[in-house]
Amino acid sequence: MTTTYLCPADGARSPVDTDAWCCPVCQGPWDLDFEAPPVPLASLPGRVPSLWRYEEALPLPAPPLTSLGEGRTPLVRLTPSVSAKLDFLMPTLSFKGRGAVLLAELALRLGPERVIADSSGNAGTAVAAYCARAGLPCTVYVPEATSPKKTEQIRAHGARLERVPGGREATALAARAAAGTPGTFYASHVHNPYFLHGTKTYVYELWEDLGGHLPEAIAVPVGNGTLLLGAALAIAELYGHGLIADRPALIAVQAEAVSPLATAFRAGADELVAAADPAPTLAEGIAIPNPPRARQILRAVRESGGTFLTVTEDQLRAAQLDLAARGLFVESTGVACWAAVGGWSDRSVVVPLCGAGAKTGLADSGSLT
Repeated sequence: MTTTYLCPADGARSPVDTDAWCCPVCQGPWDLDFEAPPVPLASLPGRVPSLWRYEEALPLPAPPLTSLGEGRTPLVRLTPSVSAKLDFLMPTLSFKGRGAVLLAELALRLGPERVIADSSGNAGTAVAAYCARAGLPCTVYVPEATSPKKTEQIRAHGARLERVPGGREATALAARAAAGTPGTFYASHVHNPYFLHGTKTYVYELWEDLGGHLPEAIAVPVGNGTLLLGAALAIAELYGHGLIADRPALIAVQAEAVSPLATAFRAGADELVAAADPAPTLAEGIAIPNPPRARQILRAVRESGGTFLTVTEDQLRAAQLDLAARGLFVESTGVACWAAVGGWSDRSVVVPLCGAGAKTGLADSGSLT
């Protein structure tokens, strides 16, 4: 069967070599009509030590031309119930490399004149790195307040940096305006579903590391929801192929300062509802007031039997210091799940440590202005 883009809202379809980065009918993000065959657990030990070892589950054929050896990050037990997956050890220092490598691989095969991306930092650094690997010109749009250490990384990879006045939504609008330029590939980690099929390898790795099982719960930080939706994809595939007996609950974590999805979930709504104006937060990577895939995120959490949790700025600071005292220096967004579920003892749960502390430095009481 031919792989195509599919709009989850109205059923519109488009070939994957289209210039249309969103559904032309409703302007919503694409899903991918792709049926992944089962991944044989017994065959994995002899395979390449990267996320491409799960080649059956990926919508692009191997071997990849842009790989940096991403994936296969360690799983470390922190308490008897809580383990952490160290995705800040990815080549680009965040989990976003899982999806960015698929976007760069797709772009390389399509041969655009330029690639653009928008990001609060980590997705942009990952796209910039993989475009450098692929030899593709890249421009990354970021909010004006993005961490200088992240913008330095983007520039180091040779990408052009566009700072946008305002926040994350203004940045996305600026990138989308540029996305219509002929010859442009919009490497949107929100709208392009190839990114989600990269992030789903996070759960495939858990499944392999735990001997064909998954924990009772998987906690993920949620802004645009790319890791959560990737996790939901992997769980559906593994369960559908009979490779796991039970589906874990998805625990979605947001900063209390910017928590539109948690507000909608608690209201029993299927869409975003009117919420308090977003406030500054140390968790800049999940400070998304209007995520385009909100409906999908809310549905995925509910169908898993999971929930939303929120964390305060003080909890983020304390969690970052606590992990550092355990030998793990993680950026302030990446500690959100540990802040939320680190004290759990009633069921097994895995948290991602999503980004390296070197990307933002240590949070302190003067970090918010």
